[in-house]
Amino acid sequence: MTKFVFFQPSQPSQLQHASIIHGSLSKGQGLIFIAGIFAMGHILDFEDYTVAWVAVLPVEAEAALGMLDNLHDGQFVTVRGDDYIYIGGDVNGHNVVIATLPEGQNYGVGAAAALVNQVKTRFSNLWFALLVGVAAGLPNLSSAVPAKRRDIRLGDVLVCVPEKATGGIIHYDLGKQTEDGFLLVGRQAETPAIVRSAISNIRLTKKHPFRKGNVFDQYLTAFQIKDGDGRFLCPSQKEDQLIEGGKLGYHWVPNLVRREPRDESERTQVWYGNIGSGNSMLRDSQRRDELRDKHDLIGLEMEAAGVMNTLPTGVIRGVCDYGDGQKNKDWQPYAAATAAVYAKGVLYAISPKGPSRKGQLAHYTR
Repeated sequence: MTKFVFFQPSQPSQLQHASIIHGSLSKGQGLIFIAGIFAMGHILDFEDYTVAWVAVLPVEAEAALGMLDNLHDGQFVTVRGDDYIYIGGDVNGHNVVIATLPEGQNYGVGAAAALVNQVKTRFSNLWFALLVGVAAGLPNLSSAVPAKRRDIRLGDVLVCVPEKATGGIIHYDLGKQTEDGFLLVGRQAETPAIVRSAISNIRLTKKHPFRKGNVFDQYLTAFQIKDGDGRFLCPSQKEDQLIEGGKLGYHWVPNLVRREPRDESERTQVWYGNIGSGNSMLRDSQRRDELRDKHDLIGLEMEAAGVMNTLPTGVIRGVCDYGDGQKNKDWQPYAAATAAVYAKGVLYAISPKGPSRKGQLAHYTR
């Protein structure tokens, strides 16, 4: 077994950090390997990164990139057995690694679990993770309990927070069928305390974070201008249609709900509570409402149940549909952007852990 040690060179255009790589390579193979490493340019050090930003869909990863203060110039070493390529950057002095699924990968709980397991293996100094992307929102306009009435709209942000009886993420399709019905088994880990503290800070100090002129609106507007092609702009409220249903005899009858338009000065709002996670994409308003009422859910998504018990993770989702037959992708870019903006707000509410090494990393200012 041959050990190759790469020392930090004096030129900034070469390797930025020392790395030790083990491999059963001959002397000649080792020289070729070393030459290949230097040809790659800057090598980013896994150990420098303390926050994982998990964005499984391409549109979610694009929004994540748009929230970085700096995109780090370089790449992480990839070895046999790696299935994913990561992107490094920083936000508020936190060195952040963006992890996403390969092109064409089927997504869901299992795919998310595989991704974060490899992230955990590669990045040994992670403090916490943020799972940021899109989800189905679950409005509840007719609850008998006023606190549970929620006029959730497309483009709104859903933030997972635990309650007394739950960890915040409900794995709604993991359980067993009994005579008394379907019983859930297992429990997801809670959002880590530092992320919950950041959420509390945002709720206390930013009462209307997306109101025109407020800081989250500024983040969002700056990203939309930088993007330039209009994909991440908010669609018209006329395109936001909610279908609810009710029983007529033995039949479930869907109805289009009429809602007053929101004030455009605060088009996007934030909701806190339980989020359901499962392997199936829901396109059934009746099933959606059943899950909402049974578990007091504000949204449904397909990855968190595969992530929470592997990495300490905060879950932040933008509403792109209502989990009914109307599902389309028109609202995905805006919903991905609003969720990413809130995630950036979380990182700005948390001071970096220890001295930042941003100054030692080559970067492009975004």
